[in-house]
Amino acid sequence: METPLEPQLLNRNRHLPESAPLRPSPNMSLDLEKHLTFYGAYHHNSVNVAIHMVCVPLILVSAFCMLPPWLTVPYLDLNLGTIAALLYAGLYILLEPVAGFVLAAFCVGSTAFANHMRVEDPKNTFQIALVVHIVSWIAQFIGHGAFEGRAPALLDNLIQAVFLAPMFVWLEVLFKLGYRKELQTRVEKQVQVEIAKFKAQSKNGKAQ
Repeated sequence: METPLEPQLLNRNRHLPESAPLRPSPNMSLDLEKHLTFYGAYHHNSVNVAIHMVCVPLILVSAFCMLPPWLTVPYLDLNLGTIAALLYAGLYILLEPVAGFVLAAFCVGSTAFANHMRVEDPKNTFQIALVVHIVSWIAQFIGHGAFEGRAPALLDNLIQAVFLAPMFVWLEVLFKLGYRKELQTRVEKQVQVEIAKFKAQSKNGKAQ
């Protein structure tokens, strides 16, 4: 027996799409699998992934090199680069303790290297970092346009994409070495589903 609300709900559901691509959550959760699925759906082409493996670390280190030395305390390099590195490090350890610890060490080591270079030769350090940063971003956009065939994830969720990029490329390296195969398998299956949804949606958009 139908209740008075059932016809309304049925009619309303008819207007809902049968499947829609996974949308990024406005809140940063600690669900690693969900984040990898979101990011992996935008980075599945092998050439594009390889470009990101090279460029993401370069972007991270060059960004640390370019951050101004504000909030610096004598004998303690507490500046924007160090604060950013600690935030990244904490997030990665919470997301994936084992892999995140190694990546956290890389982040802290990178900002220490950036602080050292900025003290030794501030002008050249900034100029070189700026060139590396710009070239790396351009290479990534080329990877998306020429090989992935899809806009970067940052156009859907800038904060999520920027924070996830280093963890994504680091786990891509570890996956190739056999790390957490069960996680890789689950994520790959979900990524394939999201890519299929995106292609179907794109096809429907062109048909209209």
